[in-house]
Amino acid sequence: MIIGVLKDVAPEHRVALLPENIKTLLTKKASVIVEKGAGAEAFVSDAQFSEAGAKVVSRTEVLEKADLLLQISEPDAALIKQLNSEQIWLSEYKPLWNKELVKLFRESKISSFSMDTVPRTTRAQSMDVLSSMATVAGYKAVLDAASHLPSFFPMFMAAAGTIRPANVLILGAGVAGLQAIAISRKLGAQVEAFDVRSAVKEEVMSLGARFVEVEGAKEDIAAGGYAVEQTEEYKKKQQEAINQHAAKANVVICTAQIPGRKAPLLISKEVVASMQPGSVIIDLASSTGGNCELSEDNKTVVKHGVTIIGQSNYPAQMPKDASKMFGKNVSNFIELLIAEDGSLTLNFDDEVVRATCITHQGEIINERVKSVID
Repeated sequence: MIIGVLKDVAPEHRVALLPENIKTLLTKKASVIVEKGAGAEAFVSDAQFSEAGAKVVSRTEVLEKADLLLQISEPDAALIKQLNSEQIWLSEYKPLWNKELVKLFRESKISSFSMDTVPRTTRAQSMDVLSSMATVAGYKAVLDAASHLPSFFPMFMAAAGTIRPANVLILGAGVAGLQAIAISRKLGAQVEAFDVRSAVKEEVMSLGARFVEVEGAKEDIAAGGYAVEQTEEYKKKQQEAINQHAAKANVVICTAQIPGRKAPLLISKEVVASMQPGSVIIDLASSTGGNCELSEDNKTVVKHGVTIIGQSNYPAQMPKDASKMFGKNVSNFIELLIAEDGSLTLNFDDEVVRATCITHQGEIINERVKSVID
């Protein structure tokens, strides 16, 4: 099997595989070709890829020769049209959201895999790019908030007086939220966190944050640890609680998302207007509509004296370590596709392979994606 690594385009700066991952795949009798300059934005040179055993070639050659094509971001229609039905595409292309891409892959009879559909099981933990990248996002979001906040995060006591610590509110206590809690606490802030899943309360409190609890949340074990759509009655109580806590916060970090749906609206424009001037909102869900009504994806805006940062791809801003984590997840998954003789094999009896496969031979394989595609 020939694995081809494509160069992502800006604003994406990560690369799907690093030299260390390539060495591992070569031991499985696979071959790797890398597009020239693929790792430049992640501070990896072509020479490092060559030293690891990969061949560095032109983009055209990668597209022509690779059996398995790797990229981090979703491809555009023009790129898909350059592929043939014998090739396999692997990236993180958000099929529950990018439905037209799924249809295009299906119509082109191209086998496609999306790493964001790896099941959240114990066996698949080493392939879970969502958790890896959420860790990066939660970390970077706090640092970004701190750099925009016109005051300190920690308490300071000096001859000039006492500076009170910043109040930080985290909306959503998944991997990104928990990381944001941990970093905020390390910087000395007072932290509160909200999540509809009561199971995360203990984790939130163990990190030193106060859990904002709203009774009556609906939870679904079958959702694999993700939040699910709530009742209107619960949403009303939830909104009242969030409004009260957001008005007192210096920083609000929004991480709440529901796979395949528009992000829940948690911070209305009225709430933004009630916040203290100089406060900061970081919206990690901005690409799917945003948790804040006034956020704009990939933009920083100031409304009512509040800085609102819509940023759904912080990992691209930390390309070195983010690529290291992503590459390890991807190489672990690719090992499931390599037979003993180094050839490509698609074993759909393997639950991880089947769940991660979106399209194959003109059909949609992933059951959840199939349920939302017309």
